[in-house]
Amino acid sequence: MLRHRFTLETLLALWIAATVICCPRSIDAASPAGGERPNILFVFCDDHAYQAISAYRPICPHNIPLNYTPHIDRLAHEGMRFDNCYVTNSICGPARAVIQTGKYSHKNGFCCNGNRFDGTQQTFPKLLQKVGYQTAVVGKWHLGEHMPPQGFDYAEVLIGQGPYYNPPMLRNGERVEHTGYTTDIITDLTLQWLEKKRDPAKPFLLMYQHKAPHRRWDPGPKYLTKYDDIAIPEPATLFDDYQGRGTPAKTQDMSIARTMDDQDLKMVPPPKLTPEQQHTWEAAYEPKNEAFRQAKLEGRDLVRWKYQRYMKDYLRCIASVDENLGRVLDYLDRTGLVDNTVVIYTSDQGFYLGEHGWFDKRWMYEETLRTPLIVRWPKRIHARSVNKDIVSNVDFAETFLDLAGAEVPGDMQGRSLVPLMHGQTPSDWRKTFYYQYFEFPGPHDVRRHCGVTDGRYKLIHFYEPDVKEWELYDLQSDPYELTSVYGHPMYGKEQARMEKELERLKKELEVPDEDPPQSYLGGMERYRKAVERIHQRRKEFEK
Repeated sequence: MLRHRFTLETLLALWIAATVICCPRSIDAASPAGGERPNILFVFCDDHAYQAISAYRPICPHNIPLNYTPHIDRLAHEGMRFDNCYVTNSICGPARAVIQTGKYSHKNGFCCNGNRFDGTQQTFPKLLQKVGYQTAVVGKWHLGEHMPPQGFDYAEVLIGQGPYYNPPMLRNGERVEHTGYTTDIITDLTLQWLEKKRDPAKPFLLMYQHKAPHRRWDPGPKYLTKYDDIAIPEPATLFDDYQGRGTPAKTQDMSIARTMDDQDLKMVPPPKLTPEQQHTWEAAYEPKNEAFRQAKLEGRDLVRWKYQRYMKDYLRCIASVDENLGRVLDYLDRTGLVDNTVVIYTSDQGFYLGEHGWFDKRWMYEETLRTPLIVRWPKRIHARSVNKDIVSNVDFAETFLDLAGAEVPGDMQGRSLVPLMHGQTPSDWRKTFYYQYFEFPGPHDVRRHCGVTDGRYKLIHFYEPDVKEWELYDLQSDPYELTSVYGHPMYGKEQARMEKELERLKKELEVPDEDPPQSYLGGMERYRKAVERIHQRRKEFEK
């Protein structure tokens, strides 16, 4: 009798255990995917325009085929492409600070390049460490060398911008020298960490961050002659006259025609090349440079030559990034890490590829407000899916924490993208987005401005003391943003709505009435010189 009871109890226990094993677990804070916590591979480039990713070609306004990026495209084919990822402040260092903190620039204290990032503040890598993640960052940091990156078990980062060739780096705060092409070196170090330095018993966050394709656009040895035999199509606005916009567009200093120098145009080689690198470089560029000198180009012909040289070098840099991403993706496949690793590909902001005659970033106009964002998460994200919601780099920290099952602090200003990855957009997801740029005076003389967009309409306020101007664009009828309709009676209702929404977002995000003091942003002498340049250019345009 006792034996029979024991058997029934044993069978009951086995039945309960089988039920627990077979039934899917509820998703809880410690296990966001209903299973093992995922690894996070964050692939971050500098100035990579979404227009220069072939997976984004369907949504590019100019729809010009520029290049082919098979490995980045692979992520889009196997995951989700976000079509409306906006940045809060379109410039390198501040974009990085936003990602680290999940807060706008006015909250994290890093408004402009040259500011000092307060690494002691709350950042998402520190919070991931607390819940058992191993953290690493390799490549471009660009948040100052006054202190090593905090919240990372391992860090090997470039010093400042870093060069494209033979970069010195800081390995956990100690200077080390490297020889070779920087994109290749960053990838080598990334793979070394994955293979030999990480703890396989822990989930990881790995920030794999490239310098490329940042200015000077120095290609790697393998790609120095790529595109030599083709002409890159020109954007329709290469010779924009800015007549439909206000003073800021007319007085910037970021045009291909006026601003690019001999270093940008490869009339001089990169500094500190090895003899072998120097020989390879000169063999590729000197014949092309001599042909240019002999041509004695002027006017629009000169601008067109500059555009071709710029674009080919920019795209050559991206070719190296794409190739190296392929190396890392192959490693994930080969080692079986692929199934439980979320791979995120993005950039610190967009970039001008000749649109409006420009290069660089900074503006709230579409080309640099928008940044690429592609996420692959096998078995969690449907292949070839596309998201059209307004998302932002202010959401990244919250997303990483959510993936790890960590609590998202209430003072962060973004939201986790994980529900969107599952195809479930919350009913209260944002419909509008706030932007603010602070760095004037500064490189390229782009005026300070803030604004709001809902994806269809965009309101921009330039608020300098000597230039207080408004612009409003209907992106449906004017996708190139050539003509502001601010003050036009036909758009009075939308203008009032967007002005009201701008004030609402400022209040919600606790935007201060005044920018930080001028001494904090760059100094009065720098301001004076910048204003002199602005006035001089305004006179030139008025002629």
